[in-house]
Amino acid sequence: MGFALTGAKPDEREVLLGILDSTPARIGAGQTILADKNYFGRAFETDLAEAGIVLVRPTRPGREFLKPLRQVIESINDTLKGQPGLEAHGGRTVAGVTVRVLQRLLAMTAAIWHNLNIGAHPLRSLTAYDH
Repeated sequence: MGFALTGAKPDEREVLLGILDSTPARIGAGQTILADKNYFGRAFETDLAEAGIVLVRPTRPGREFLKPLRQVIESINDTLKGQPGLEAHGGRTVAGVTVRVLQRLLAMTAAIWHNLNIGAHPLRSLTAYDH
């Protein structure tokens, strides 16, 4: 799995290609990336196709898989901004922001994983993890 924390200005396509370049070989041939309509361009799509990665976005075949996920994705984004306090992280440097964001994501992921493994009923809402 790969990730990147960026500002609003970098081109999302370049960020994704950077993630793919710096991530171990687990991401590659046979993988599918679900993306929004802004992930387009002949060179970009050629790079993904050469790596054996299938790109699914609203204007391409496979888009029927995106419609039911759109609300889920928006809900997760909203939750990540609000509940773990990612917008009020308190970091003063790039490294500080990265550490604070990742520690919140890791803590929430660990709590969800733990609850799934002990048989606790998984909630659709992340409110239970907002401590």
